[in-house]
Amino acid sequence: MRYVSRFRLIRVSMLVIVLATPALLAQTRQEIQFPDIMGYRTLKCDLHTHTVFSDAAVWPTVRVDEAWREGLDVISITDHIEYQPHRGDIPTNHNRPYEIALPRAKSLGILLIRGTEITRDTPPGHFNAIFLDDVVPLDTKELLDCMAAADKQGAFIWWNHPDWIPDKKGWFDIHTTLYEKKYMRGIEVVNGDDYYPDVHRWALDKNLTFMGNTDIHSPSMLEKSTPDRHRSMTLVFAREKTLPALKEALMAGRTTVWYQNQLIGRPEYLRAIFDAATDVTDIDYTQDGSVRFALRNDADVPLEMERTGRFGPKSVTVPPHAVRLIQAKVPSSETAHRFEYVVDNFRAAPGQGLAVCLEIPPQITIEIEVETQTVN
Repeated sequence: MRYVSRFRLIRVSMLVIVLATPALLAQTRQEIQFPDIMGYRTLKCDLHTHTVFSDAAVWPTVRVDEAWREGLDVISITDHIEYQPHRGDIPTNHNRPYEIALPRAKSLGILLIRGTEITRDTPPGHFNAIFLDDVVPLDTKELLDCMAAADKQGAFIWWNHPDWIPDKKGWFDIHTTLYEKKYMRGIEVVNGDDYYPDVHRWALDKNLTFMGNTDIHSPSMLEKSTPDRHRSMTLVFAREKTLPALKEALMAGRTTVWYQNQLIGRPEYLRAIFDAATDVTDIDYTQDGSVRFALRNDADVPLEMERTGRFGPKSVTVPPHAVRLIQAKVPSSETAHRFEYVVDNFRAAPGQGLAVCLEIPPQITIEIEVETQTVN
């Protein structure tokens, strides 16, 4: 009777797999659209995810399928070293999630990075290490020994969700030590649905790489990514879509975070995205002394702009992949008219948007001299 029960369970499991396979094959990938900038390729990355090998609810290959469906280029599975509540069912094997997921990632063209989450009480908190050759040497009692083992493998390490425990948040001496030893090179300004303004300031002041990730544990319910509904992610500006190029970009700090309807990062990268995603066309001067033009937005994030200069509407919003007509009276001039704005949802610093300027060339007047002759 016991044997029959197990046999029926196997049959049911196989039926689920058979039924699920056509559904998986029928899924489509929704491409995320942000421009390549500054000669680099823009890679869409979620570098903080979990599976049943620590405290999440999905198998490693599921994370790959979700990433492909939602338009990502790169993921890392970063299961906890120290926290494995499923160990009674799934034996401890720190490298196994990566090994299981890698063939699936290769088949779908997803870059998969071997990583892990170093899980300590707050402070110091949790840290992710990626680009590892082997997770096992990081399974140590002392935090600095763990960090040294990761650094020896050339890992990129960042501090996860620094403000997740409000009464314990802050920059402590241990963080200064990790920072000065160059173990900690990045910091999560965004974790899931949470944005940390104080951490944003630390990233700017201490020249830490901006990171934004889901820290996903449950199955993803997204069927596709849209500008209105997407996972938080890190946009990495890399020379090419390879692991060495990605690592170089992260070490150099070439990232921006896409969070809800906002981009968060260093001003130079936000400006490059704005310049590459926008286009001013159809410039026309009217008889009443006004200029009219179209502002196009080709990115997956809206432009929410407030005027800071003399010309233009007080507020301008251009939805993703849309065009907004702008008209304003301007004086007669032989120089360009400057439409100065702040893009409020391009966060260059906490509470501070990105200053931009749309330069509209002056109206050109062509004078034609007509020579007349008297005919006798």
